[in-house]
Amino acid sequence: MAQVQDSGTSQSGVQALKAGAECIAKYDFEGTSNYDLSLNRGDMLVIVKITRDPNWYYAQKLKDGTKGMIPVNYVKEICKKAVKLQSMPWFHGKMTREEAESLLNPISDGLFLVRESNNYPGDYTLCVAFDGKVEHYRVINKFNKVTIDEEEFFNSLTDLVAHYESDADGLCIKLLKCVPKAGAKEYEVNLSDFAQAGWLIKKRDLEFGEVLGDGEFGEVRKGFYRGIKVAIKTLKPDTGTKFSIQNFLAEASVMTDLKHPNLVRLMGININETVNPYAICLITEFMSKGSLVDHLRTRGRAVITRHNQYSFAIDVAKGMSYLESRDLVHRDLAARNVLVAEDNSAKVADFGLARPELFKADFVSNVPIKWTAPEALKKQGFSSKSDVWSYGVFLWELYSFGRVPYPRVPIDDVTKFLEMGNRMDIPDKCPASIYQLMIDCWQGDPASRPKFESILQILRRIKDEACEQISMF
Repeated sequence: MAQVQDSGTSQSGVQALKAGAECIAKYDFEGTSNYDLSLNRGDMLVIVKITRDPNWYYAQKLKDGTKGMIPVNYVKEICKKAVKLQSMPWFHGKMTREEAESLLNPISDGLFLVRESNNYPGDYTLCVAFDGKVEHYRVINKFNKVTIDEEEFFNSLTDLVAHYESDADGLCIKLLKCVPKAGAKEYEVNLSDFAQAGWLIKKRDLEFGEVLGDGEFGEVRKGFYRGIKVAIKTLKPDTGTKFSIQNFLAEASVMTDLKHPNLVRLMGININETVNPYAICLITEFMSKGSLVDHLRTRGRAVITRHNQYSFAIDVAKGMSYLESRDLVHRDLAARNVLVAEDNSAKVADFGLARPELFKADFVSNVPIKWTAPEALKKQGFSSKSDVWSYGVFLWELYSFGRVPYPRVPIDDVTKFLEMGNRMDIPDKCPASIYQLMIDCWQGDPASRPKFESILQILRRIKDEACEQISMF
């Protein structure tokens, strides 16, 4: 097999793709060695590594997971762009008319905010200060678009506000300055952005199968996308509202900008407005062995070796190190949100709470207390260092074979337990070096916790030392 490097350009003039890029076979290719990956025209692949030979990639077929070497000029990239979250500092959520008017005082012409409508659930109200009073404009939410006059429609509140910031266009005055919301800011994702970025998947290309998991707000099904085995995550019909769909699309938007072999890959989204305006599906790669926590509990010590544990720990650290380098915070790292592929590689999943670091002051309700860092529980903010705390808890789960953390501490007492300086005991037969890493991750001062890049180096050293000890016998 050819040696690998970080980047390269083919001698044939074809621009080299980056690792993680999705591509499609332009021609049939019949491999001539055990290292080659034979292709049929139309096969969909992901580039795993760039090789030192600029004329070859190391790639994986999405259909069956097979890997091998392919010539660079036999594939072309499937162009998809990242979809960004749009901050809405002017959106205040649920608020009475009187509360809005109070915030807009003292009156300054053009001062504004947006709130949820009290009289028309699902709609919004644009509140604008002008000439000593506040005007309240109903913003109608219709067919996943918004409008004030039902003549000009916008894809999002962000687009609507931007329009009226540039032109009054029938309002009492042009929007000049917003009253920013105190505390956690709201965000928005445009459905149209996914279409423009190339992430929409047609319903005819999807085949729905059995239910793999069922939660409070949605379910995950096994399925097929153009013959490729995938997981299909959907919102439940009775939870499909404008607000839950935004959370759903926020998860998808984060995933559009992630390309790493240890993060579950988004294939695309499907929208079926003929059934329900909120009938949206997230299509991701299929992980045949399910969640790591179930994998640990069902296989146990009889099947899962020390080598497997090191590999799982390193895989997750790789994925988290990548997120850290991108200034992204996962906020819900746990063994239940790590999935295992057929080849036993582990990938971080469930980006429903993931946000850029700039959202670190946000606080979410119903946080998983036993996995969340003390400073985040105190609503002081999430950061990569709070993810490091969660990683320490993940390690404890890994080496206790899926036990629930803090087994003898009632959930209401966890915060007090930690504030007293207590930490969980070492799991049975866990290496002391791994437990020390857990303790390092659980430092009370976030600044004293290691970065994921350092965690990865520590784990590799521990694994190498363990292998050396085995080779001595």
